[in-house]
Formats: sequence, structure tokens, C-alpha cells
Amino acid sequence: QQSNVTSFGAMAVAIITLEAFAGMWINVFLVCVLCIAWVKKKALNSNEKILLLLGCSRFCSLCLSWLYYFLSTIYTNYFHVQPTQQLLLSFRTFFNYSDLWVSACLCVFYCIKIANFRNSFFTYMKVKTDRIVPWLLLGSEIFSLVIGILHYDFAHKPQCNNSTGPGNLWKLNIKIYEQFLSLYIVTGLGFFTSFTAVISSALLLLFSLWSHKRKMQKNSMNSLSMDAHIKAMKSILSFFIMYSINFIFFIVTMINSRKRGTPEMFIVYVFLFAFPGLHSIILILSNPKLEKTLLRILLCVKCKVCVK
Repeated sequence: QQSNVTSFGAMAVAIITLEAFAGMWINVFLVCVLCIAWVKKKALNSNEKILLLLGCSRFCSLCLSWLYYFLSTIYTNYFHVQPTQQLLLSFRTFFNYSDLWVSACLCVFYCIKIANFRNSFFTYMKVKTDRIVPWLLLGSEIFSLVIGILHYDFAHKPQCNNSTGPGNLWKLNIKIYEQFLSLYIVTGLGFFTSFTAVISSALLLLFSLWSHKRKMQKNSMNSLSMDAHIKAMKSILSFFIMYSINFIFFIVTMINSRKRGTPEMFIVYVFLFAFPGLHSIILILSNPKLEKTLLRILLCVKCKVCVK
């Protein structure tokens, strides 16, 4: 099909493409470094497992989101051919939710590992973290898969129903509305739960930092735990700010799903495509091993450019 796109649409696609491919490169770097470490050590710790799954989810999410945006903007006729839209929407939703839930697992992991609370349940969680993390990741993927299937079912059913006569139109609209409402409730519940996990982790870690700082001031001592608290707090707060904006923009895209080509929605999509790459950069810079590897690669690239 020939494309029918305005100059604004072409510019929007170009900017989104640059953001998406930059984010893909960053997450490919993250995944490759962790996979190499996995081969060398033949094992990964809990933090590396979360980062590896997060990098894979974000790479696939960016690929499918970019393809969805590209086809819906440039090749709209081909995009609406069944089942292209349904499959893209379903897989994109699965990887988007996988990204959000694994990110929430990372925040919870930082909180459990670093925060200090004299509580039997918290102590149990700290000891059993390495066993709990795989189950948390598995649960995140299962929930994301359920949401992806629901999105496919919702996008597929209205197109399969051809009963659009005067007598059946009202019943069809009621069914679509009920499906639409139930889908939004489940989707909103998933976002709200992961968002609550991020907020709770940030607040608990902040309270632990404040409590630990008071103890150190009374004893006039410095502690390595204080540095770990501060580093984790910076990482979680930066993610919390971006996650909050991402959550708001997600709600905006759900409400204004039919206004994709407007300048206001373009700003929303610019942030949504920038979010996976920006947060992955923060995670890389907060990890000494990943940061050293990235700097080494950048220095090698700079040397080759200078030689040429």
C-alpha cells in the first residue's frame, strides 16, 4: 500500500525512530554484557537476572512499539489488515507490561537488599531474596502474558462480529463497552500495583536511610551502608520520577487513543519512547561493572575515529 502521510507525520516518525533505535542499542549493550558475564561465571546473581530480563523486555518493547507507531502512521491501510494490528498490539502490550513489572521487581530488590529494619518478615525476605527473585520474575511474565492475551481478544472480537444490523447494533455496542471497561480495569490494576510497589520501595528505603543516618550521627561514625543507601535511593528516585510521568502519559494515551497524530500526543510518545533508554542508562551508570565496560567501548570507538 502507498503511504499517505503529512510532513508532520514524517518528522514525528523520524524522531521516534531515532529514540527507539538509541534505546534498542543501550538495552542490547546491557543484555550482551550480562550474557558474556553469564558465560564466563556460569551463573548470575539476582540483580543481574533482573537486569537481563529487563533489558530483553525493553528491547522487544521498543522494537514492537516502533513498528506499531511506524505502520499506524505511514502504512495505515496495511496496519488495519487483520490480524496485523491485533498481533502487534498483543505482543507490544506483553513486553510493555514485562518492562514495567520487572522494573518494579528491581526497586523491591534494592529495597530488600539495602534497607535495614528489625522485623522478622523483612529479615526473612532479605535472607530468601535469591530464591524469591526467580518467582517474582516468573509471576511478572505470567501476568504480562495474561494482559497481552486480553488485549488480543479485545481487539479481535469486535472485528469478527458482523452482526451490525439495526437490531443487533445496540447489543454489540454494549458488549464492546463491557469488554473495553473490563480490559481497562485489569490494565489499570496492573499499572497501579507496580506503581504502588515502586512508591513503597522508595518510601521504605528513604525511611531506612533517615534512620541509619540518625544512628551514625549519634555514634559519630561513617558507614559503607550509608553510601549504598544513597546510591540505591538516587536510582529508585530517578526511576520513580520517570515512572510517574510514564504512568500519567500512559493514562493519556489510553484516553486519547484515537488522537495519535496530534502534536500533543506526539510529545507524549516522545517521552514514552525515551523512557526505556534513559532509565537503562541510569542503571548502567549506577553499576560499576557496566559503567566500566561502556566507557571502555566508547574509548575504543573514539580511538578508532581519531586514527581514521
